[in-house]
Amino acid sequence: MTAGDPRPAETTSAPTPETTPDQTPHDPPPGAGTPGRVAVAVGLYVGVRLLLVAVIAGLLVVIGLPLLVSLLIALVVALPLSLVLFRGLRARLAVEIDAATAARRERREQLRAELRGDTGGDERAP
Repeated sequence: MTAGDPRPAETTSAPTPETTPDQTPHDPPPGAGTPGRVAVAVGLYVGVRLLLVAVIAGLLVVIGLPLLVSLLIALVVALPLSLVLFRGLRARLAVEIDAATAARRERREQLRAELRGDTGGDERAP
């Protein structure tokens, strides 16, 4: 942050609304990875990116550019802007997808163990 930059400095250690103070930012929040939460995270991220494109295109149309040209410019400009502006949403989406992947992997391994006849290490002891 420079002296002329009006944006406040970002802090990475502050807990987000979905994390508790004892969790690190990379720990998935409780209930993360459920299909509903993944769908909400994807929908929210896609929605705000589309809204950004619409706002930029709308501004360009208002200043007199044709709609198609405005949409093309808005798509090109919105990509790097969304990488900066929506960092938190992207991180939330990544956490949700990672949690869903880990849960799916755990369920698959559990199913494979049941199909092999393994029910647990403690129950197999003589």
